[in-house]
Amino acid sequence: MTSGESPESLSAPEPVSTNVFIAGGGMVGMTLGIALADAGLEVVVADAESPEAAVAPAFDGRASAIAYASYRLLERIGVWQYLESETQPIEEIRVSDGASRLFLHFDQAELGEGPLGYMAENRHIRAALFARAEGLDGLTFLAPEKVVEVARDGARARARLAGGGTVRSALVAAADGRMSRMRQAAGIRTTAWRYDQAGIVATIAHELPHCSIAHERFLPPGPFAILPLTGNRSSLVWTTDVDLAPTIMALTEAGFAAEVAKRVGGFLGQTEIVGPRFSYPLGLHVSERYTADRLALIGDAAHGIHPIAGQGLNLGFRDVAALVEVLADAHRLGQDLGQSTVLDRYARWRRTDNLVLAAVTDGLNRLFSNDFPPLRLARDIGLGMVNKLPPARRFFMRHARGTVGKLPKLLRGEAV
Repeated sequence: MTSGESPESLSAPEPVSTNVFIAGGGMVGMTLGIALADAGLEVVVADAESPEAAVAPAFDGRASAIAYASYRLLERIGVWQYLESETQPIEEIRVSDGASRLFLHFDQAELGEGPLGYMAENRHIRAALFARAEGLDGLTFLAPEKVVEVARDGARARARLAGGGTVRSALVAAADGRMSRMRQAAGIRTTAWRYDQAGIVATIAHELPHCSIAHERFLPPGPFAILPLTGNRSSLVWTTDVDLAPTIMALTEAGFAAEVAKRVGGFLGQTEIVGPRFSYPLGLHVSERYTADRLALIGDAAHGIHPIAGQGLNLGFRDVAALVEVLADAHRLGQDLGQSTVLDRYARWRRTDNLVLAAVTDGLNRLFSNDFPPLRLARDIGLGMVNKLPPARRFFMRHARGTVGKLPKLLRGEAV
């Protein structure tokens, strides 16, 4: 990898040429860049944030669930070796509905196929990606660097950078987030709505071990998740009414800690807040198209879902695996990476999976984020029935692991 605070090499009159230009070097964008370079393509990634800022504890504060299939991708492209020591395996998941005695319990021992997934702090995922990129030929990482304009009206796309350089590429991959400027500039519309909810994220240290168990508790304002991290620590994702979130965020440290302890309960012993707290508005959006002339959308630029199932990052990794396979095949055949026949294969592969999971998470949130007695009774009975049926439990566990359906090679742990 080549990188720098400012891309002096791109300030020359002659533009730099590459196979793929990636706008956005977050977790999904950098994973795409590494996977493409690992497959033998030349890639330039530009991100507005410096690597130092992106790995700082105060930058994000969130942790992400990495499904087992996503682990196989990261291992195959050489990232996992830099991340493994910072990950916490998820051996069990316990789902409950408020104070109901009925629950759903997933235990990886029932499958015997490895963990259900892993938890890792976002800053550690980014650090691992940067570490892998350092030793990778074919990948140029420019950060901090802003993309001023992208022209896609010819045989090559042209990206003009704030530092004065220009990158020509066969394809532009937009990994620039939910408010993607690349998507908007291409005139791609989205179906989107805001939930009347906000997610409050914090990390707690606790007296007793979490035993590698993830807890999801459904409460009327929204789910409350307790997700295991390394050591005696857990990441909290507290979904609450959007109007109440500012009040919670304004609590004193002692007041916030008391509210958290009340919701966690005593099963972890004494708890304390470690690090800052963060609040994010929650919403859903799905792009009407994933591609345009010499453009492919990935990750949050293409779709965003409710965090109720912890699958947002994994959807982005699935996009990466599919796009890399499509582009690597086209590259071997000498095809134009930006032509519609190549990109249409990616769009067809990803659209149904993303739409289904968006609908499922939206439905689950609406089903469980209320206190209507008949509906509460029906969903509690449903949880109890699934918990009593081993085939149903195993089916849902495999979905949680991301190992169901037609998987791209990288998600199967195979080279493209």
